[in-house]
Amino acid sequence: MHGAPLSIPSLEILRGRCVMGSLFGGVKPKQDIPILVDKYLNKELELDKFVTHEVALKDINTAFDLLLQGKSIRCTIWMDK
Repeated sequence: MHGAPLSIPSLEILRGRCVMGSLFGGVKPKQDIPILVDKYLNKELELDKFVTHEVALKDINTAFDLLLQGKSIRCTIWMDK
C-alpha cells in the first residue's frame, strides 16, 4: 500500500544492511529510454514476446478482465482500431 509504514528489524541495520528506494527501478528516462528504444529496434531487446493480447480501445474492459483473470501478461491497446 502506498504510504504504508515499513517495519525493519534494527539488528539487520546494525549488521550492515541498508534500505534503498527507487522510482521506476532506477531508470533515468532521458538517458535510458533512447538506449532501450535502440536496443528494441536492433532486435537486441525482444519485448514483443511479452505482449499476450491486443485489443481496440473500445474493448479496454476486456483487457482489464484478462489481467484480473491472470490470462494476460501485457496487453496492447490500439487507439485507432
